[in-house]
Amino acid sequence: MRRSKKLAVLSILVPFAAGCREMQSALSPVGPEAERIAFVFWVMTWGSVVIMLGLIALTAVAILGPPRWRQAIASERLVIGAGIVFPIVLLAALLGYGLTAMGANAPAPSEKALRIAVVGEQWWWRVTYQTPDGRRVESANELRIPVGQPVILELTAADVIHSLWIPTLAGKLDMIPGRTTRMRVIASKPGVSRGQCAEYCGGAHALMSFYVVASDEAEFEAWLAREAAGAKQATDQSGERLFHASGCGACHAVRGTPATGRIGPDLTHVGGRMSLAAAALPNDAGSFARWIRDNQQIKPENRMPPYGIFSEQELSAISAYLANLK
Repeated sequence: MRRSKKLAVLSILVPFAAGCREMQSALSPVGPEAERIAFVFWVMTWGSVVIMLGLIALTAVAILGPPRWRQAIASERLVIGAGIVFPIVLLAALLGYGLTAMGANAPAPSEKALRIAVVGEQWWWRVTYQTPDGRRVESANELRIPVGQPVILELTAADVIHSLWIPTLAGKLDMIPGRTTRMRVIASKPGVSRGQCAEYCGGAHALMSFYVVASDEAEFEAWLAREAAGAKQATDQSGERLFHASGCGACHAVRGTPATGRIGPDLTHVGGRMSLAAAALPNDAGSFARWIRDNQQIKPENRMPPYGIFSEQELSAISAYLANLK
């Protein structure tokens, strides 16, 4: 019960705290869609300040002003103009701009752009790219995109409703089981952004994050070519043998090996990602060991059982093997 309460509090506080960081702040846009959202925010913020100051001034006049001024404030013309006409015109303008901005970000069905399939699962992200020669390359919990080029994210969910939100690049869009929604994003400069599931999807919802790495086109293409290749052969094969002997390949895939599981994330190049467990842990051998042994403490109710069967030496070997899958 205490753990559930803590996770509930985290699910509320983490997005607010993370929003203060530049890589996950809607006020630090690095793409045209996020820039439009930030523009609307500042217009509404400063507009609200002006309106509030105006109301304070009117209130002061109504209390302290001369009778003629108070009579003018109480006139029917001012009440209709400021209380009915002004809000209608202002809200209609904001609605019109919002609809225009949404239409500008809607991808056309025939638009030629890099398409990346993203599936939300409890509580991680399955990410699939397509190479120029038509091969599908699966990764997890991280997006890589080229700078300056439109990218269409094809979104769906495997279990419950999720919502993908990358504050510095775009707004939120729901991911619904059995339905594909599409989000168009463009990164205006290289850098790293952080995204978050924005729809409550279960106990570990607050721990379902990811990173978006924007790089120039040549760097992105080189990365995708490396990502499409199979796993590199381990120098010390004791960890690899232990990985397969323990049945890890029933849930996880490592291309070029007998591991072909589809239940959990693809681990072919897991050591080259920025984080582990959907941005819950840094990516290093120590974090692999923690996750294998204590993953239910780190992300309660995830589908992977804790493996307390390994000795420290075995845990070190299998963690080293996974950390070197780059």
